[in-house]
Amino acid sequence: MDFKNQINFLKELQKNNNKEWMDLNRKWYKEVRNDFIEWLDGLNTRLSALDDEYYDTPGKKGINRINNNLMFHPNKPIYKDHFGAGLDKRPNTGDFYIEIGIERCIFAGGLWRPDPKRLKSIREAIDYDGEELKKIIDKKSFKQTFGDLYEDVKLTKAPKGFSNDHKHIDLLRNKTFAVVTEFSTEEIFKPDFEKKVITVYKEMLPFRRYLNRAVSV
Repeated sequence: MDFKNQINFLKELQKNNNKEWMDLNRKWYKEVRNDFIEWLDGLNTRLSALDDEYYDTPGKKGINRINNNLMFHPNKPIYKDHFGAGLDKRPNTGDFYIEIGIERCIFAGGLWRPDPKRLKSIREAIDYDGEELKKIIDKKSFKQTFGDLYEDVKLTKAPKGFSNDHKHIDLLRNKTFAVVTEFSTEEIFKPDFEKKVITVYKEMLPFRRYLNRAVSV
């Protein structure tokens, strides 16, 4: 994977964030995109060997559009400043997200503001065996990699059906159950980058599997 070519393309795109420039450089865009898809295909194969429950996600299926959704974010530029993709992307569950950007890169996973049905399922799982989730997220290596759960909107009191003195009330009040780790874009040029991707995937896996089992029951 020629990450330098990818980053150079993204930098030029941000200087010329318009359809006219993109149309003139469509060949370059397709070259970079296809290279990224090929890299994702290889990573998909390697990750699938780590987990019997892995959901096969070829690069073309996992890669996200480079266009911003202007219907919901009209003030954003036309094109993103990164390439993103989700692997292990079973429908209606949380995938393993990778983002390669100009200034930062991200690994993330879990469920961001799931719909009421899935959120209820997660809370019921926490009520039943929240100790298992606590054990996962309190693990030293997990904390070192991700810190705490992604900080997002929380309820001010217990959700319906749960008491304010529930032993896992801090978890139950969450509306998002996800983790994120960021790193400098310079990391992608190092020879051990792919090893780092796999290490983060393995560290995140128990967390994602807990959530995905909860919403799949």
